[in-house]
Amino acid sequence: MKKTVLIIALVLSFIPESFSQEAADTIYKPVEYPEGFTARLNVVYTKVKDWEGKMDIYLPPEKKGPSPVVINIHGGGWNKGVKESQTGFNTFFKMGYAVANIEYRLTGQATAPAAVEDTRCALIYLIKNAKELNIDVNKIVIMGGSAGGHLALMGGLLGNDHRFDGNCPGVENIKVAAIIDKYGITDVWDWGYGSHVTSKSAIRWLGDKASDRKFAMSVSPIYYVSKSSPPTFIVHGDADPTVSYQQSVELHKKFNEVGVKTEFITVPGGLHGKFDKEKNSEINKRIADFLQELGLGGK
Repeated sequence: MKKTVLIIALVLSFIPESFSQEAADTIYKPVEYPEGFTARLNVVYTKVKDWEGKMDIYLPPEKKGPSPVVINIHGGGWNKGVKESQTGFNTFFKMGYAVANIEYRLTGQATAPAAVEDTRCALIYLIKNAKELNIDVNKIVIMGGSAGGHLALMGGLLGNDHRFDGNCPGVENIKVAAIIDKYGITDVWDWGYGSHVTSKSAIRWLGDKASDRKFAMSVSPIYYVSKSSPPTFIVHGDADPTVSYQQSVELHKKFNEVGVKTEFITVPGGLHGKFDKEKNSEINKRIADFLQELGLGGK
């Protein structure tokens, strides 16, 4: 018996932190989707060595023609989190959207810019397979919270800048119609070393380039804002103890300076995404309205 316990202890000691975070046999509720929708789970959108990037895709009935699609990206400081934790897509289902809920390499698997590369590969996969999936390449929305918000911003703001597309070449006309950023990291260097709220997650994600400010800027969304950037919806609590509210303030300011359509919702007293049910309902309605104003409603 003692030998068995010792062996188990030794095995557990070699499990990476990023894996052990999710290894507690957490059971997540499956995504509930409307009648007529179909689900394709764990679709492989990219492979890097022995790692497979997977996404869950929820598709509306084809009879209504090509549908808009939202790419959803979970948070967790780039070092934890799973796609299965994301289930609240009813706002998009009601609008006739397809949903692509993705996973990406965490810090324990690969440091920056791996998660950005994977986000771009997921976007490119959907574009390459748009006809078969019956989705409208002119109505791609990308969304995430926290680190997922950062990746959504990077995925959309890069546009046709292919610097992180080496694993998924072959698509030139990459266009994101809108970005939904929920309390995302906009300046990675500031999150690691700045004067506001800081986090060791940023330093860990930067890995062996943790002291390279130029590299940190290259994976920071705020430095990619231009007059051709996609319209962007931002929401952030002004009492966020994890990601500085000021990061979203600065991003919104930059969008306004270059004339990009943007909407910024401040949640008074809001923490890091821990908003009450009423506030979340209000935010979802505002997101739907924002997309409708852009002509991105479904059929």
